[in-house]
Amino acid sequence: MASPDFEAATALKVQGNKAFGQHDWPTAIDFYTQAIDKYDREPSFFSNRAQCHIKLEAYGFAVADATKALELDPSYTKAYWRRALANTAILHYKDALKDFKTVVRKEPGNRDAKIKLAECEKLVRRLEFEKAIEIGDPPSAFEGLDIDSMAVDASYDGVRIENEMTQEFIDDMIERFKNGKKIHRKYVFQIIKAVKDLVYAEPTMVEVGVEQDRRLTVCGDTHGQFFDLLEIFRLNGYPTDTHAYLFNGDFVDRGSWSTEIALLLYAYKWLRPNGIFLNRGNHETDDMNKVYGFEGECRAKYNETVFKVFSESFSALPLATLIGDKYLVLHGGLFSDDKITLDDIRKLNRHNQRQPGQQGLMMEMLWTDPQTEPGRGPSKRGVGLQFGPDITKRFCENNGLEAIIRSHEVRMEGYEVEHDGRCITVFSAPKYCDSTENKGAFIKIGPELKLEYQVFDAVPHPDIKPMAYAQNSIMSGTM
Repeated sequence: MASPDFEAATALKVQGNKAFGQHDWPTAIDFYTQAIDKYDREPSFFSNRAQCHIKLEAYGFAVADATKALELDPSYTKAYWRRALANTAILHYKDALKDFKTVVRKEPGNRDAKIKLAECEKLVRRLEFEKAIEIGDPPSAFEGLDIDSMAVDASYDGVRIENEMTQEFIDDMIERFKNGKKIHRKYVFQIIKAVKDLVYAEPTMVEVGVEQDRRLTVCGDTHGQFFDLLEIFRLNGYPTDTHAYLFNGDFVDRGSWSTEIALLLYAYKWLRPNGIFLNRGNHETDDMNKVYGFEGECRAKYNETVFKVFSESFSALPLATLIGDKYLVLHGGLFSDDKITLDDIRKLNRHNQRQPGQQGLMMEMLWTDPQTEPGRGPSKRGVGLQFGPDITKRFCENNGLEAIIRSHEVRMEGYEVEHDGRCITVFSAPKYCDSTENKGAFIKIGPELKLEYQVFDAVPHPDIKPMAYAQNSIMSGTM
C-alpha cells in the first residue's frame, strides 16, 4: 500500500504536470520540488523537474536531477534521454553520447534516439577534427574579401548604399526582412565590416551618460525574434540621435531571424554609433552559434563567409556598459572573486581572447546567474557559477554602483528585480522559442537615471519554427 507521503507527493506531481502543460516551467518546478520534499524516492519527480530545467536552460540542474533519477532507477530511459539533451546543450558531447547509446540500446526501435545518437557522434568527430587543425591565431576573415569589387546586379530591387549607411536603406531593409527577402551580400559584408571596426575601437566597458532631453532604452536577449524586436521599436520608438538603445547580448541563435536582427542592429550602429550600443552575450560565440542555429542560418541565407565575419565582429564587441556611474550592464553577472572591480573590466583586453573559454573574467561576465542564497554556488547551467545577494551588495558598494543590470535568463514577467533591488534581469524575447509563456520587457532611462520598466507581449510571426537553421535536431525532442 502506498504511503500517505507518496500519495501527497503524487498529487503535487499532477499539479506540476498541469503547469508544465501550460508552459509555466517555474511553477512546474515548484510543484515537483514540493513533491520531492514529501517523498524523495520516486525517480519521475526528478526526471520531470529535469525536463523543466532544460526548458529554462538550467542544464546543470537538469543533469543533476536526471542523475538522481537514475540513481533511484538505473533503467529509467527518459532520465538518460534528458541527461543527454542537457549535456548536449552545454556542449558536453562525449557525456551525451554515452546516454544516447544507452537509450538506443534499451529502445532499439526508437528512431529519434538513433538520429540523435548519429548527430552526436558526428559532432564529436567534427570537434576533434577542428581541434586537430586549430591554428593559434587565425587570419582575419576579411582578408582577401574584396568588398569594393563585389557587384550588385541591376535586378536587385532594394535601396542601395555606397560607403555610408542611410535611414532610407534601413527602412527598406526592415520591409524586405518583414517580407522574407534578403539584402545583397555586398551590403551584408559592408555592414559587418563597418561595425566590426566601430566596436573594436570601443573600450571593453563602454561608459555612457544620459544627457538632458535624451533617453536610453536597455533591452535584454532578443534571440532571433525579429518581429518582437520590431514590436519594441513600435512601442518605444526607433533609435534616433536623442534616443539611444543598449542591447545586452544574445541577439542571435534559437529564433530563426537572427541574421535579420544582427543586420538591423548593426545597420543602426553604423548609422548612429552613439545611438546604439551592443554588449556581447554568451550566444555571440562560435560554440553556441554552431549548435543553436546562427551558423546554419548564415549559410542558408548568405554563405559560410558571412558567418565567419559575423564571428569576428562578435569577438570585437564590448563586454559591459556603465550607465551614469550607477548601473553596470553586462550579459551574465558577477564574479568568482570579490576583489574584481570596474577597473579590472576596463583593463581586460578582450581582443587577446576571441572566445570566452571555460574560465576567467570574460566567461563569468557572459555566463553567471544570480541565486537567492548568500555566497556563491555551482552554476545551474553547468557553465560558470551563481552569486547571492551578499555578493551583489559588496560589488555594488565597492564600486559605487546602485545596481547591476543583466539578461541571460527568461523571466516570466519580462524582468525581475532581485537582491534587494541591486540585481535586475531584463529579457526581451517574449514567448521565448514559441514555447514559454513569458512576456518581454525593456528598461527606459532618462536624465534622472531612474529605471522605468515596460512589459510587452509577443506578436505573430511567419510560420518558421525556432532552431529552423540548426545544423542538426539534437536539441529538439521531448521524450
